[in-house]
Amino acid sequence: MTHSQLRPPTMADVARQAGVSHQTVSRVLGDHPNVREATRAKVLRAIEEMGYRRNFSARALATRRTRTLGVVASSTTLYGPASTLFALEEAARAQGYLVSTVSVRELAVEALAEALDRLSEGGVEGVIALAPQRSAVQALAELRHPFPVVAVGTGSGAEIPSVNVDQHLGARLATGHLLAAGHRGVWHLAGPEDWQEARDRTAGWRETLEGAGVEPPMPLRGDWSPLSGYRAGQELAGWVGRGLTAVFVANDQMALGVLRALREAGVRTPQDVAVVGFDDIPESEFFAPPLTTVRQDFATVGQRSIALLLDLIEGRTPSGTSTVAIEPQLVVRASTFPYIPQPGTAPG
Repeated sequence: MTHSQLRPPTMADVARQAGVSHQTVSRVLGDHPNVREATRAKVLRAIEEMGYRRNFSARALATRRTRTLGVVASSTTLYGPASTLFALEEAARAQGYLVSTVSVRELAVEALAEALDRLSEGGVEGVIALAPQRSAVQALAELRHPFPVVAVGTGSGAEIPSVNVDQHLGARLATGHLLAAGHRGVWHLAGPEDWQEARDRTAGWRETLEGAGVEPPMPLRGDWSPLSGYRAGQELAGWVGRGLTAVFVANDQMALGVLRALREAGVRTPQDVAVVGFDDIPESEFFAPPLTTVRQDFATVGQRSIALLLDLIEGRTPSGTSTVAIEPQLVVRASTFPYIPQPGTAPG
């Protein structure tokens, strides 16, 4: 090995060294005829210089099963992705499969290609990609890979096989609950714009208000963290008494920050402002007050994702786009007691 690295070189490393694509290296290794001799020589020279040794377990899949599935993930410090990853591992284990996980900083094309390359070298039979950002879904659609891939958390409109909680429905449940409690308007603290799930939740909130003849206010935006929720809550507190009586927050951790900011401003929840979150994290029932929220069934997400991937591997499901939608559940707690307008309160 002529370069300094602690891990063995991969096909992606060879591709960079030779100045060609990952697919070109794969064709050279497979002795594909449609490769120019000059290019083939350049790739073979890079292979020799780097000391690359191909792992043949992937090639053996046609005759020998490895019973290993791959997972590509990022943002695993957040509750949703972390819970999904755990659920996938549990579901795979229940089916007698091991899971090999590759974590990447961001799900861009180059990082995804390298992650899939590593998993291919390890002989995985299929891959599940946690792809909550729109850019990740686009990158997955662009890449060619030698095994089935299922995406999770893509939200609506994915052009690859995917499993998702119906975020749009969850937002409708949350917003409809607040309207049914007597609120004449609902504000919204949205998640990051590049997350498709955040966009779907915002769309469900907006469409529910418009369906009730209510003009949606401009949503605030956070980054999923309690701190961003706290800062938004400080802004929201300034609107109490000027039409604000209810807030739908795009996740429970931001809702925690909102609740604290309102409490510090002397705003009572739910008497002055009702708050609904999303996710039903384990701590949400211990918030002050306990948080009404939308529960995502991550165990079912894991089971359905593994089932879809195994169907694709076995050829039981066509290799085209297959979408599985899982319904969320509204969990009502004390942060949204039935609303009774206070005398002199401006309508929402």
